[in-house]
Amino acid sequence: MNNQLFIILCYLLLTLIIGLIFRKKAKKSKVEFFLAGRNLSKLLLFFTMAATNFSAFTIFGFSGAGYRIGYSFYPVMGFGTGFMAISFYIIGHKILILSKERNYITPSDFVFDRYKSSFLKKLFSSVMIIFTVPYIAIQAIASGNAMNSLIGIPYFHGVLLITAFIVAYVAIGGLRSIVWTDFIQGIMMVGFTLTAFLIIAQKSGGFINTHLAINDSLSSLFSRPGNNNAMGYGIWFGYMFLWFFADPMFPQLFQRFMAAKNEESLKSTIVFYPIITTFLFFLTVSIGVMGRFTFPGLESVQSDSIFPMLLGQYTGTFLSTILLTGSIAALMSTMDSQLLTLTSMITTDFFKIKKNEIVKEKLTVVVLGIIGLLIAIKPPQTILDFISKTTFNGLSVLAPTVIGGLYWKKANRYGAALSIIVGEGMVLGYYFKLINIPGILPVVPILAATGFVFILTSLVIPSGNENTDIVFKIKKRSLPWIPVFIIIFILGNDFWAWGRKPVFVGGLPLWVWYYFGLGILLSFTFKLFFLMTADKD
Repeated sequence: MNNQLFIILCYLLLTLIIGLIFRKKAKKSKVEFFLAGRNLSKLLLFFTMAATNFSAFTIFGFSGAGYRIGYSFYPVMGFGTGFMAISFYIIGHKILILSKERNYITPSDFVFDRYKSSFLKKLFSSVMIIFTVPYIAIQAIASGNAMNSLIGIPYFHGVLLITAFIVAYVAIGGLRSIVWTDFIQGIMMVGFTLTAFLIIAQKSGGFINTHLAINDSLSSLFSRPGNNNAMGYGIWFGYMFLWFFADPMFPQLFQRFMAAKNEESLKSTIVFYPIITTFLFFLTVSIGVMGRFTFPGLESVQSDSIFPMLLGQYTGTFLSTILLTGSIAALMSTMDSQLLTLTSMITTDFFKIKKNEIVKEKLTVVVLGIIGLLIAIKPPQTILDFISKTTFNGLSVLAPTVIGGLYWKKANRYGAALSIIVGEGMVLGYYFKLINIPGILPVVPILAATGFVFILTSLVIPSGNENTDIVFKIKKRSLPWIPVFIIIFILGNDFWAWGRKPVFVGGLPLWVWYYFGLGILLSFTFKLFFLMTADKD
């Protein structure tokens, strides 16, 4: 056994040991297995929310985008994803309260409780499952590629090894094992990525010198709209819009709202979320930009491998293996959560499994893992292409049903169902190029149409069977904060910097430093908001 494989196996065995530690607790009930007893502390909730949302794309995809687009990709991800955390309060905070009062386990439990429609519940769950199942395969595929590049073992052997360990610790320990592995994986992801960033910056000639040299050869990487105007106004605004509505609809994140110990745990996650996105996303995008200095002229497909290529260039085999283990941690922390959440939805929403039949639920985890393996054997490009172009759009369609159900008493089952059907129809229309509005992301017209259908149908077609007792009133003391967050959103769209020659400070355009400050300001604003409204929650 070579040293590289030994390092990976030690890490994988650690995840399995964690699963074994929580084996007995996971057997107690569905709430223990799927929601860790609804008892996640501030620290654990933050790490599991972050690690679950940051997949292998955070390492490979962001660095590849940095290589191709430049620093303009950073604020739309760093600030955009950080600002999205406000949806954790608008949606997640209310779901947390209701789930404790009404014993929700899956996202669609709220939908059924609010709208009293079995059809809508199954429709809602089906959309979540359809757009999440292939992502299990995508993480498996990424694991095979990562293991192949790390230690040279055959692609499918890597897929099988990583998937087997993930399935094992999820099936054995449930959410508690996932949360504690997320804690370790989150630390690894940040620590190893920071170390890699520092090594690459130093070995390539120094951070400032490398950036000045890149600016001399390809200054568009430092422009506000990015290389080839990749982040134009319409695209930029569309991404900001997309994150807000799509991210909280990912089932693995939605279910985390129900697992928090209390409201303070979730609020703490919201406060620190912009800090982690501002910091971590800069590192991965910057690594990609610096890759232009060492490996100029890569094709688009090759650019997604810039991170391991740079480590291979500037570090030895042993160190690069340790550092790239962070990328495996990133994909594992997403795949394990997807497996568990989809298991809860399949066994709760579609099959009648008795209250404490945990064995069948564990078997479902195994089956989902096998499905991911089967797809990964020979990944069909059409499915992967379909998911990459439709997943976020497809999940964002569910947002009006959830937000309307939480805050609008006139929202009804007909408006919810029809809005989902129309919205998903438009997602397919965009995918098959039957609909095309140039210059703006599809999510904007899709959500505009979805919201319109939801409101109009709810008003025109009456229905008196919905449960309006669980609808929340907007607290008066929260209203003055709406313009505050609108101002921060406007500040996040710094159009005054567009089209201007950037001023460099410390090797970076001044507008990049601006977004560091804006991320910290956003975190501080969240904290102040919770302090000022605490007595009214």
